[in-house]
Parts: sequence; C-alpha cells; structure tokens
Amino acid sequence: MLLDTASLYFRAFYGVPDRSGPGETPRNAVTGLVDMMATLVETHRPSGVVACWDDDWRPAFRVEAIPTYKAHRVAEGSVHEGAPGGAAEEVPEALSVQVPVIVELLAAIGVPRIGHAGFEADDVIGTLTTRAIQAGRPVLVVTGDRDLFQLVDDAAGVRVLYTARGGVRGGDVVDERFLRDTYGVDGGAGYADLALLRGDPSDGLPGVKGIGEKTAVRLLEQYGSVAALQEALAAGEAPAGALGRKLAESGDYLDRARPVVLVARDIPLEGPVDGGVPEHVADPAALARLVESHRLTGVPRLLTALGIRP
Repeated sequence: MLLDTASLYFRAFYGVPDRSGPGETPRNAVTGLVDMMATLVETHRPSGVVACWDDDWRPAFRVEAIPTYKAHRVAEGSVHEGAPGGAAEEVPEALSVQVPVIVELLAAIGVPRIGHAGFEADDVIGTLTTRAIQAGRPVLVVTGDRDLFQLVDDAAGVRVLYTARGGVRGGDVVDERFLRDTYGVDGGAGYADLALLRGDPSDGLPGVKGIGEKTAVRLLEQYGSVAALQEALAAGEAPAGALGRKLAESGDYLDRARPVVLVARDIPLEGPVDGGVPEHVADPAALARLVESHRLTGVPRLLTALGIRP
C-alpha cells in the first residue's frame, strides 16, 4: 500500500474538526491521518505500507517544461529552500505546524517515509510501483489525485483507491474497467494520454488549446495514442478542419508536457524498499511522548491494525 501522504493529511486537515485547546498545537491533520491509516490497514490488510513524500512539491524540471505548473499554489513572498524560484506552497499555518509531528510519528512507529530530492510523492509512488511490478507484487495506491490513475494496470495488480469522493472508506477503487467506464480510455497509459491532451487546470496544465475531454477521447479512439497522433501530424495526416488547426498550433506542447504529466518510474531511491510492516515500534519513548503531548488517542488502534508490538 503506497500512500500519497500529503493528499491524505490535507484531506484530514480540512475534514476533521480541530479539538486542540488554547496554546496547543493543532492536531486534526495528525489525528485524521492516523485514523485513515488504521482504516486502510483494517480494510485492505496490506503486506506493507509506505508513506510517500513530497520532497519537492514543484520540481524544477516540470516548471522548466511548463512554467504554469502549480504556479497558482505558490505562496506570495514565500521562501523555501530547494523549491523553484525560492517558492513555497501556500499551506495554512495550522497545517504546516502539524507536518513535523507527522514526520516524527511515522518515524517513531516505524512506517517507512520515502521521498527524494527534486521529485514529488507521485514520482516515488511511480518508482515503487514499478519495482513492485518487477517483483510480482500487487499494489494499492491511496490518493486523492487523478494523476496517479496512469499507474493502473490490471495484469500487474495495480489499482488506485481514489479518496476525493468517499474518503478512505467509500472511495472509488480504480481499475481498467473504471477508466473505460468513466473516461473512455484503455488502462493507465490511456489515461496519461488523455491528461496530456486535455490538461489539468488544478495543476496549471493548459492542455492543447480547444481540446476538452470528449475531443481528446475521440482522438485517442481514432489514433490509439498520443505518440501515434504525433506521428500522423508529422506525416501531414492531421485531422481535418478546426481540430487539425488546433493541434498544429499547439506546437511542441505535447513534447514539453510529457515529462510533466508522466510520473517518474525510475528515480534513484536509496536501498531496497519492500514496504514491509515493522514487527515492533521503532522508538517507543518517542512514540509515547508524541501520543501524550499531542493527545493522539488513535495511535493504539493503528498499532493494532498494523499488528506491531508497542
């Protein structure tokens, strides 16, 4: 089970009431994440869990390709080491103070937290999914981000639990049939091609001007893939009329957008990451301190779900 961790703690922050008292650090994102993880493990019984991390929420290589990438999320006047242009993501203060607690808590329990400099959690998930496929291990990706639908692969046992609608309890389990029924595309690769053509305003990706989802699906049905469509364009076999003109006017957008849309599958994560569940709490003293100081009453349930000893 690969967790898009920021997606989950953002959801917890906005969905769980904060019951911290005066002078206390807010804890709704922390307690919500703990509850979500416990529910996920109880429901799906994974052989292992990895908390995938955004070491860089807006990687330079994506910004260089498409300067508008996530530009609307940059906090005005922010400075954040390692972020393109010294820009930090706009995050409420009541959430930002909880992120270090989440980091400490995962470390104390012993749940692997994996990130890599210059890459997003999506890229970590893409790389770990690829490693799991090579090892013959099924994967469940947990996220509220449609970008990761591109990883869906029935033959390899890769599915996505999409939490944006229904949360971790009632979210959609995305497989190839879901992608066909919902978007009219074949598999994860088809969804990636759809995203290339259509764009995604939530990430600042414009797509090919004038081409929406229905037109993109029609093009993919006709040509099979964006690569085949580009070959047809290069051979002077573009669709007729206004659609052909829109594609011609898009210039090199599809080539520039490809590394932005496609998650990395081979980033150099250090050491083997098998995603196994720890047999015991990594740091009992640190865990006890965090539970007491932040009143994390849900932690015992998570430990029980994981089957690890305190």
